Amino acid sequence: MQDPNADTEWNDILRKKGILPPKETPVEEEEDEQLHLQSQSVVKTYEDMTLEELEENEDEFSEEDEHAMEMYRQKRLAEWKANQMKNVFGELKEISGQDYVQEVNKAGEGIWVVLHLYKQGIPLCSLINQHLAQLARKFPQSKFLKSISSTCIPNYPDRNLPTLFVYRDGEMKAQFIGPLVFGGMNLTCDELEWRLSESGAVKTDLEENPRKQIQDQLMTSIRCSANTHRDGEEDSDED
Repeated sequence: MQDPNADTEWNDILRKKGILPPKETPVEEEEDEQLHLQSQSVVKTYEDMTLEELEENEDEFSEEDEHAMEMYRQKRLAEWKANQMKNVFGELKEISGQDYVQEVNKAGEGIWVVLHLYKQGIPLCSLINQHLAQLARKFPQSKFLKSISSTCIPNYPDRNLPTLFVYRDGEMKAQFIGPLVFGGMNLTCDELEWRLSESGAVKTDLEENPRKQIQDQLMTSIRCSANTHRDGEEDSDED
């Protein structure tokens, strides 16, 4: 009698036509296949995890996967460190027109670039440079640049200074042109941070616009002054 599980060309033809049942899989092969699928599932699971999730779920993996997990963890950690180091700036850098394309347009994928066009001798430009130097240290993942306007853009009018350009992936996302936009010499570092956060260049921890607080305080002061003046007039009328 012919063995229906034999690997013959004739049996394959009979199985395709439904005359013979599908070939039985030996128990050992089934167990091996299940173990293989489980292993693949585990690998896929921890490959999709973050470093924090790997730490949290470490006890759920078998001993056989610990070595592979550790290698994968080290690989992910090295990639993360390399990416962090590559994208850390932390200072306000001076550039010239020749550096513009490389530093701004080719800054890198996903990198926010803040460029300040300034001129020496303009007090507001000096103030903004001070603020930007502070923000560059606070937000090292964003790239902060400054450039003397005439060396970066020939014949750029002084009336447009200070000017801030915000770029990402080589495209301009926002621009702030002229002293009126910044509110003059009363501009604080927090106000500038808020402006840049609205453009997306930085992720601020400020909960509301600092300028709004100043405006609210100013309006409160004006109202108090008006009430005092009105009370004084009423006292004069009574006399």
